Parts: sequence; structure tokens; C-alpha cells
Amino acid sequence: MTDHGIALPDDDARALYRAILRDGGRIRIADIPDGQAETVQSLLDLGLLKPYISTGSLSAINPRSVTARIGADLRAAGTRLLLQADQLPDLLGDLTDAYDTAPRRHDQTGATRIIEGAENIRHQITQLSQELRHEALSLQPGGARPADAVDDIVAHAGGFVAVGGSVRTIYESSARFDAPTVQLAARLTDSGCHIRVAPFALTKMMIFDRTVAIIPASADHNAAAFVEDPATVAFLAEVFERFWQLSEGINWSALAAGSTDSAVHEQVGRLLAQGLTQRSIASRLGLSERTVAGHIARLRELYDAETLFQLGWQMRGARDA
Repeated sequence: MTDHGIALPDDDARALYRAILRDGGRIRIADIPDGQAETVQSLLDLGLLKPYISTGSLSAINPRSVTARIGADLRAAGTRLLLQADQLPDLLGDLTDAYDTAPRRHDQTGATRIIEGAENIRHQITQLSQELRHEALSLQPGGARPADAVDDIVAHAGGFVAVGGSVRTIYESSARFDAPTVQLAARLTDSGCHIRVAPFALTKMMIFDRTVAIIPASADHNAAAFVEDPATVAFLAEVFERFWQLSEGINWSALAAGSTDSAVHEQVGRLLAQGLTQRSIASRLGLSERTVAGHIARLRELYDAETLFQLGWQMRGARDA
């Protein structure tokens, strides 16, 4: 079956067609092997065989004529679809006008709309994501999204990127140690999205096409401000760009393929080699100092280092090598 709904002959049908050609291009219906009725029917439906009732036989038809006929049908169908596409805005014009003039729930006067309630917020974000044309930016301080929404998120983001859109997201550093978040990030980056991690705390924010920004409007995140003021949105987009430059790229696919514990171990070692203290590493990775101390102890055993300074020195040497 092609993308246009044309049922092309399968391997059995092709083999039967070639066999008929080898026998002179004709086969008696009575000579058709048992169990090949469906195969014959597929060739008849496509027009590669033509029945002759008077002689009780089937004749092979030149595939070029079949190609020409189907090609003409597809071109005609394509023309009809193009005409329907041109007419669609007029056919749905009354509904578009109704949508544009409909009052918005929880709408406040001005360039900022306050939406209350998680369900209402999700509804508004879904509408904006469906209308997205160029770029989506987001700060995501929390972990992975709900498990039942992951497939839809990946499909929508991947489809958007496939038609030229850009999706960039920044997580907090601790996200790389959360298995569901790592798995989601790996799938999104495989689809063409870009995800980095920031070594500092983030406040949730989303920006669509640099025309609308969504930020929390209450401490419990039960209200969100949908900001449409161009100057404010431009300022928030610039904040995102600065955060992006300060954030670190991650190979999410490789991280997803390994264990979380080994990923933490490697990150502690990398930061230690950069000269960070145990407390700084704990703060950067969002871990307790006790957890970081445990990883450092294992690294000291691995490198046979007696002091923290010696360990950092040896790890820098290993990294440079």
C-alpha cells in the first residue's frame, strides 16, 4: 500500500505475473494453482491482468498502461484536494470568527491574561502549542511530565521539528539523575529538540513564537500569567537566551543507556577535576554533601589518591590524556 492508498502487488503477485509472462502472457483460469485466488484478484484489481470470459483465460497487461491510468487518477485526485484546501478557509470562516471573538475564561484587561486552575492552564497551553509556527522555548525546573502524556509530547514536538520548527528546553542539573526525565529528554533530542541543564535553580517558563510567554502567577502554580506584551516577552526571551548560554549540553541518549548512579559518578568526577569543592559540587548537582562524599570516596579508591587535591590533580591529568 502506498501513501496514496494504491495497493501495489506483493511478492507473490509479482512472482505470478512473471510466471504468466514466461508462459506467453496468458493463463487459463482452470490452471491457476490452488490457494492463489487472492493473489490473482490483486492483479485483476490493479489492472495487470484482464479476464477473457469467452476463452476462460487471463491475459497480462502492460504495466505502462496501468501506470498511466493510475497516474492520471492520482493527478486528478491531487487537483481536487488542492481545490478543497483553497476552499477550506472559507468553509471554516464562520467558526474561525467565532473562535476569535469568543470571550476567554479568567481573562483580565490588558496584555496579560491570568488563567486559574491546572485544567484551564493545560487547555490554553495545548491551544498555543497547536498554533505554534516557529519556536518553543521553556524552562522546566521539575522532573518528567506525566507518563501518560510522554508519547503525545514526543510525537507533537517531533512533528513540529520535522517541518522546520525549533524546540529548546533547559532543565535543572538534577534532571540528569532522574530516570524518567532522562528517558524523555533522550526521545525528544532524538526527534531533533535541544535540551540543556543549568547549574542553578529555575522558575518555570514557556515562550511560544516569541509572542506569548507563560509564567507562574501564584506560589502553588494553580494560576499562570499568559503575557502578550511584546516588550515583556522580548525581555523574557532574552533571559532564556542568557540562561541557554550558561547551560550545559548533555548527550541524553548515552545517559539514558547507562545507569543513573554511573552518570552521577561521572559528573562528580568531572566537576572535581575542574577544581570545585565538595560543597560546590553538591550545590551544582542538587545532591547532599554526604552523597557527594560517597562518590568522592569511590573515586579516591579508583585513582588510589590519598588527598582530595591529589585526586583532582590525577583526574585532570587523566582527562587531558
